[in-house]
Amino acid sequence: MSASGDAVLAERIVKRYGAKKGAAEKRALDGFDLAVRSGTVHGLLGPNGAGKTTAVRVLATLLRFDAGRAEVAGLDVARRPRQVRSRIGLAGQYAAVDEVLTGRQNLEMFGRLFHLGGGARRRADELLEQFDLVEAADKGVTEYSGGMRRRLDLAASMILAPPVLFLDEPTTGLDPRGRGEVWDAVRALVSGGTTVLLTTQYLDEADRLASHITVIDRGRAIADDSPDGLKDRVGGDRIEVVAAEPADLAAVAKAVDRVAGGGLVVTDAPDRRVHAQVTDRVAALTEVARSLQDEGIAVEDIGLRRPSLDDVFLRLTGHGAQAPDGTEAAA
Repeated sequence: MSASGDAVLAERIVKRYGAKKGAAEKRALDGFDLAVRSGTVHGLLGPNGAGKTTAVRVLATLLRFDAGRAEVAGLDVARRPRQVRSRIGLAGQYAAVDEVLTGRQNLEMFGRLFHLGGGARRRADELLEQFDLVEAADKGVTEYSGGMRRRLDLAASMILAPPVLFLDEPTTGLDPRGRGEVWDAVRALVSGGTTVLLTTQYLDEADRLASHITVIDRGRAIADDSPDGLKDRVGGDRIEVVAAEPADLAAVAKAVDRVAGGGLVVTDAPDRRVHAQVTDRVAALTEVARSLQDEGIAVEDIGLRRPSLDDVFLRLTGHGAQAPDGTEAAA
């Protein structure tokens, strides 16, 4: 690891395309910085084409970069790529397992490819246990669900028990159950000491897994903080009230205004919704609820809302995050 305790470190990384072919130069990475603390899940978020996958490929030694410095597991990526590769695992967007083989045979095959020899069977058994695949170990991969395939793919990436694991959109195309299975597997890896760099376009995934998030856009890191820290940049907690009747909107707005501390009170007439940022969240909610009850004003909904990572995206990049199919991603 680096002297600072970072398992992954990138400083002012530049990756150019096009210049050598006489075309206009394009910078997929343009002074990209990243610091991933050991033993954590670090999310790398950004719009399509922001440079996420390029960053992972550079750090995993699959692409040479043009300027800057990068270290993984304390090793210089440019100078010692072979040693870096022995200390990392990589799982891409789609499971790279052989469907003709069983789960056990897949892991044994990877073990032999990594020169484990007679230890390949033992390591396969360990990973099948670790990723909860023992009961399906001798079934063909064609019988596996999407989540099981991804867990098998993660197991294959951990054959050498690397200290650093790169996950590039690991739950693309999975249903909610499959995504949950992968999340559980990632949490188990981190509890065992593995450092995970996770790229994803599913904002709830980053929110639930990552202790720290870097937002990348146009090849540069434009924000770096914990999920809560990023949300605080957008604004703190807000109280939100939906009036039962349009005629009560003014009274609801007045009640909310009393706890907003002079802040902006926003009224959305079509949705009968009033909201404002508050500092003392519980006291504000209690006071508004009591005031409306005393005045006999019925509400359809009342509650406290935290900014979402989609709000963060909107503020930082000018638009919401996009799912892999190009649609707006749910936060």
